[in-house]
Amino acid sequence: MHYTGEVYRPPLEAYTPLLEVTYGCSHNDCVFCTMYNNTPFGISPLKEVEDDIIELASSPSRTYRPMERIYLLNGDPFVLKTERLLEISDLIKKYIPEVKTITAYCSFYNLENKSVEDMKKLKEAGYNELWFGVETGNPEILKFLNKGTDIEGYYRGLDKMKSANMDYHAIIMQGVGGKGKSKENAIDTAKILNYYPPKGVYVMSTSVIEPSPLYYMREKGEFVETTNRENLEEQIFLLENLTLPDETLYSSGHMVNMINVTGYMSDKDKMIDKIKYALETIDPKVLDMTNQKIAR
Repeated sequence: MHYTGEVYRPPLEAYTPLLEVTYGCSHNDCVFCTMYNNTPFGISPLKEVEDDIIELASSPSRTYRPMERIYLLNGDPFVLKTERLLEISDLIKKYIPEVKTITAYCSFYNLENKSVEDMKKLKEAGYNELWFGVETGNPEILKFLNKGTDIEGYYRGLDKMKSANMDYHAIIMQGVGGKGKSKENAIDTAKILNYYPPKGVYVMSTSVIEPSPLYYMREKGEFVETTNRENLEEQIFLLENLTLPDETLYSSGHMVNMINVTGYMSDKDKMIDKIKYALETIDPKVLDMTNQKIAR
């Protein structure tokens, strides 16, 4: 298999075969991100992609477990033209016909160059359940994050996915607006998630990592981190404002978060109660710390 530089995939894709079609990130300019700093963006040659698909097809595990799902690497495979993505799906179907879902990380700026007809073709070819770093639904915070598009671009992308009946997963960042903005960030983020509900909502606490631009903003006092208390309160605001289907998964189980709150939206009240209990029982000194202070 060809793997170039850093390799990332969502925790829920832990057992999904990984197929590299791009490496690095074509945008690589979000203020908080350092994931692909050491890997310049590039597109894998189609011959290498085909060779890797053939290798996956020869996996002994296929004899007892069908390979029904493949995850495309790396940062944003959907930057590829629709024609190239369809060539890749054709190769997958040729060698691994049982594959039903082709998924990947995706950004809303990737979808600016995809038409509704493109999205329908891709859905028919098996592309589905894409992973979006939504981060926030607040227009000003989104502009600050430099995600490559604005809130109108988010809605355009959601409309395209909705028209194609394409499912997606939403990763959001609590505390990304900085101190004092938790409530407005949560309410605006809930609004965009409610607009076209994802299959799952995955919450991550904002980590300020050197040498991201956000790190230097924090060091200069231009960005003030939220405390653990504010992050938990932000989750409560978010959950209270979400009106998603009962079967939607919600999880703050990532290791960067203080507590794991995971369940389906049918249990929304129970998840809110768990967070409130944490606010009542965790040492106030810990609640009023930031991730920065805990790390030090």
